[in-house]
Amino acid sequence: MGSTMGGVRTISLSHNGGPEVLTLVEVDTPEPGPGQVRVRVEAAGVNFIDVYHREGAYPLPLPFTPGQEGAGVVDAIGEGVTSFQPGDRVCWAMSGGSYAEYVLVDEAQLAPIPDHIDTPTAAAAMLQGLTAHYLVTSVYPVEKGSVAIVHAVAGGVGLLLTQMIKARGGVVIGTTSSDEKAERAKCFGADHVIRYDKGNWAKQVEEIVGPHGVDVVYDGVGNDTFNEGLGLLRPRGTMALFGASSGQVPPVDLQRLSVLGSLNVTRPSLGHFISDPEEFTWRVGELFQSISDESLTISIAKTFDLADAAEAHRAIQSRQYSGKILLTT
Repeated sequence: MGSTMGGVRTISLSHNGGPEVLTLVEVDTPEPGPGQVRVRVEAAGVNFIDVYHREGAYPLPLPFTPGQEGAGVVDAIGEGVTSFQPGDRVCWAMSGGSYAEYVLVDEAQLAPIPDHIDTPTAAAAMLQGLTAHYLVTSVYPVEKGSVAIVHAVAGGVGLLLTQMIKARGGVVIGTTSSDEKAERAKCFGADHVIRYDKGNWAKQVEEIVGPHGVDVVYDGVGNDTFNEGLGLLRPRGTMALFGASSGQVPPVDLQRLSVLGSLNVTRPSLGHFISDPEEFTWRVGELFQSISDESLTISIAKTFDLADAAEAHRAIQSRQYSGKILLTT
């Protein structure tokens, strides 16, 4: 057991709303229960799921501390914990309360950070990296010649998806909103990048691969892109809707999927792809290996102090940043 006493800084919100509801408070240092590990947080990732939680689109019981991923140093362990000891560097994803100086995480949800990977990189890699990994390995297994649309291609998940698709021999058609982001996506391997704010992006995709020429659409944007994406898929192609940064997709007429070619549509969530300990270990292992061998670059766009969580949320919602946004304690 460790022994850190006194008040610690934590971001809390008592009601849903805009970034301004994120409030810095001081709370007692949490004590780990059986099977739990207390981690001194060094960096926490800022993700769109945090925005959804803050706004109430994905409701959580109030009050709560946002944050689903991070990295830091083990500070104390609860009864029965055998995999970690105080001083170990660890990281996690899909475990709440990360916008804080200290967080309690179940032992099974923690992964050790390899010595050659720094803590901010580990924090930035977990949620988005594991998301990209399950999308290209399990939701639609990309192989040589697969043609994929990646929306928000210069965003955190988009840049990781692009690199993983290219590593598997696929073709990336990305969409983005500025010339600067387009150039960045190309630097990370995108074959074609379309400005969705200039003209009809779907017609531009057809000019590249022809009608019904796409194997998979990886769509984290949602409302603004979903319907057009369905029309670009080849028969039996896959629409992987994994986010909704532009708003939730309205209900879909399933008969349309038959008319368009027996399409597959899925709304996956990371938690269902890492709940099995062996699968979690495998995915984290492949993720860190790809970082180690430099086939995957983790891009950190901007770092904010924990106290500036509201500004960090404004930053991610502005879509002006390419890469990961972190909070540091």
